[in-house]
Amino acid sequence: MKHKPTLFTGGYAPEGAIKCVEEVEIIFEVMGCTEENNITLGTYVLREDANQWWKNAKLRMGAGGAMIT
Repeated sequence: MKHKPTLFTGGYAPEGAIKCVEEVEIIFEVMGCTEENNITLGTYVLREDANQWWKNAKLRMGAGGAMIT
């Protein structure tokens, strides 16, 4: 990504998470990203604990993104 958004490492950092999401949303808008690409490109900025959380969340999702309980 040429725009260099803030990387989010996770933990209890609500301000950091909000800043990261806002920056990524601006990039999506400028790039004209489709909804389908938002998740792929958005997860690119996740690192460390945040990336591990995403990997676990994907494992809990079934086909079509439905949560498996």
